Amino acid sequence: MRRWPDAAARAALRAYRAAPLGDRVHVVVRWFTCPFPPIVEALPSEGRVLEVGCGHGLFSAYLAQRRTGLQVHGVDIDEEKIAVAAASELPAASRLDFAVADSGSVPSGPWDAVVLVDVLYLLDEAAQRALLESCAAVLAPGGVLVVKDMATRPRWKARWNATQEALSVRVLKITEGSPEFGFVDPDERARWLVAAGLRGVRARRLDRGRVHPHHLLAGEAPR
Repeated sequence: MRRWPDAAARAALRAYRAAPLGDRVHVVVRWFTCPFPPIVEALPSEGRVLEVGCGHGLFSAYLAQRRTGLQVHGVDIDEEKIAVAAASELPAASRLDFAVADSGSVPSGPWDAVVLVDVLYLLDEAAQRALLESCAAVLAPGGVLVVKDMATRPRWKARWNATQEALSVRVLKITEGSPEFGFVDPDERARWLVAAGLRGVRARRLDRGRVHPHHLLAGEAPR
């Protein structure tokens, strides 16, 4: 699976050159530790896409670079990260915008796609399911919900991820989230998507050659 930044990733990363050093380091580490390309491949090539929990906006920026037919809107509860995202100097800026969102709220649609990247496990189980239901509810007919999160298997990868996130959330305060993580089996999350009315729910492991248990789920709203 591709690790080295492609042209779209290099453009996205360069956009943060004026950001504080800590934020620049964060987005670079984020690229190398998260499999962005296959997430993009699960999304449409045209329309309006909402990223919930966009953080510094790196995935939204990369997506806008890769898919020129998309309008991408990123939201996050962290005002400081959104400020960094909004200040980034992206060539795709005309198709990309960011906003602060209230915790648990989802901007009204309809959206052709909603994507969450490493957001759910920072919430408890009930809040995860409620957020997924809210995201499914704002999809346009035929729209897709794409969820990249951490699986509970293999166990050693799950333990490694839990340790790293404990450092980020509880000690370094890099990431906003509950001090207690909600690691849920992807099969259970897939059942939530089906119960929310999504069709053709599919799963894909993205952890080959990586130390984190990356996992992808996607489902489509009825037409």
